[in-house]
Formats: sequence, structure tokens, C-alpha cells
Amino acid sequence: MLLAASELYPRSEEHSMSATKRIPVAEGLFAETADGPRLLGSKCATCKTPYFPKSPVCHNPDCRETKMEDSTFGPRGTLWSYSIQYYPPPPPAKYDEPYTPYALGLIDLPEGLRVLARISTDDPEGLKVGAEVELVLERLSGDGDGNEVIIWMFR
Repeated sequence: MLLAASELYPRSEEHSMSATKRIPVAEGLFAETADGPRLLGSKCATCKTPYFPKSPVCHNPDCRETKMEDSTFGPRGTLWSYSIQYYPPPPPAKYDEPYTPYALGLIDLPEGLRVLARISTDDPEGLKVGAEVELVLERLSGDGDGNEVIIWMFR
């Protein structure tokens, strides 16, 4: 059973004023499932080309008929490449002060997709290309109202 981020992290006022809410950075990109977090994408039923985020049409030039269906990706992948973000990104990027450098990685997923994601690690310098990584949903920043803005990451 898939739970949309808005169902998993409700924005209702029924929570106490002091309770921290977890709010997705954007709707429709990830979900918590019975088997753990998954990226939400699509796949062409005709040629099997995967897409993240979802695509309304198939962009494979060899595909003769677009028949898109929802698909989930993850939770495991392989770190293909990475870079360390040593300086704060420009707006509208979100991060907490004081800024802490983080790793951005390209992750190969077994479904035939390569995705860009932050890497959750205390030691970005210690990352190794080829390492197995796992999809997690973690805090990206606060939103000014005391809530946590969450995003998909790999660790």
C-alpha cells in the first residue's frame, strides 16, 4: 500500500502546536510504503523505459507507442559518482544555518534509472564510488514554522 507524502505527513491542525510536522519538499516525488521509502515515477508499458519524476509521455525515440504507468523505485542502488557541495546553494534552495557541506550523488537503481540525490553521511569525504546505498527520507531543513522539510536521500 502506497501512502502519499501528504497522507504520511499530514498538515492538519489536529497536532499540538508544539509538535513538529514532517512536510515533503514537494508532493508526488516519494512515499513511504509497507516495504519502506520509494521514489514515485513512471514507466512506459511498451518499451519499459523508467522515468523519475513521473513523465506523462515516453521520451524514448525508439518507442512506437506511449503507454505510461505509475512505478516505484528503490530502495537500493549503487553510488555511480558524487560531488561535495562546499558552499551554500543560491535561493530557492533550502538548508539550515549554519550551512554544512553535503554530498550529492548519482545513484544507479536496478530498475535502469540513474537519479540525483543528496547522500546522508557525516563524512562526505569518505564516500566510495561503487558503494551500495539505501533510500531514506530525511530532514532537509526547517520551514520557519518549526516543521521539518523532508526529502529523499541515500545513505
